[in-house]
Amino acid sequence: MGVVVITWERRDEALACVERLLELPEQPHVVLVDNGSTDGTADAVRDRFPTIEVVALSENLGAVGRNIGVRLLRTPYVAFCDDDTWWGPGSLAAAADALDACPGLALVNARIVVEPSGVEDPIVAELRDSPVPGPDWLPGPALGSFLAGASVLRRDAFEQAGGFSERLWLGGEEELLATDLLSAGWEICYLEELTVHHRASLLRDATHRRRVGVRNTLWFTWLRRPLGPALRRTLFLAGSVPRDRTSLLGAWDAARGIGWLLANRRPRPAEVEARLSVLDETQRRSTARRYVG
Repeated sequence: MGVVVITWERRDEALACVERLLELPEQPHVVLVDNGSTDGTADAVRDRFPTIEVVALSENLGAVGRNIGVRLLRTPYVAFCDDDTWWGPGSLAAAADALDACPGLALVNARIVVEPSGVEDPIVAELRDSPVPGPDWLPGPALGSFLAGASVLRRDAFEQAGGFSERLWLGGEEELLATDLLSAGWEICYLEELTVHHRASLLRDATHRRRVGVRNTLWFTWLRRPLGPALRRTLFLAGSVPRDRTSLLGAWDAARGIGWLLANRRPRPAEVEARLSVLDETQRRSTARRYVG
């Protein structure tokens, strides 16, 4: 089992994350990809943990840093970890067992526990009660998307789907990859027995994240949804995001990519759209993920 950690300008959190990973009984091969930090993150991790592989990028490539980390690994399965998350003991082994037992399973998503309170993240209830239909052989509820920092995937499936999009950078980048995995015949599911802990970093630009999130949601919608559902989701998004400059800029960023969208639009197969369309109502009612900041 390999673990890819991406980080940017969070030296202390990156150090704590790597230390926890190296204490796991599974002893995973860890690759840390530093997305162009200027706070000495890469050097600090190399100095304290000389056994792990550190990649210091010259710029912030966002989620594409995970693609780079995966390419450096030769393990059949790869866990993702953000610098403010960490895996519980035994979870990586349990994920590998599930992937071993189910050759058609591309990715498993863990239960997320918020620290220091120790309570479940609100998104967990939506994962556990996912309305997405799936085959009987799945070891947990079928999902239509996932949370990258709490997932373990089959490397071959990830590479077949092309990994994370360079264009989306970071923020809701999972939805496009999930749809492409499902369209290629793979499955994604939630596994209750896997646990990821999340202590949200205070070092984040919530406003910028919302701007990128709005853009990426619109881009995914028009890249992969049929015309009718794409229009309905766009109208819902327009009526549900805060009516402010950040949302307007996110929409403008999305509109500026219209040429790229038209060149790369590939609506997902009808059978995949039918399976995942049940998520529209869940997303409309969700209180776990809102565009705030």
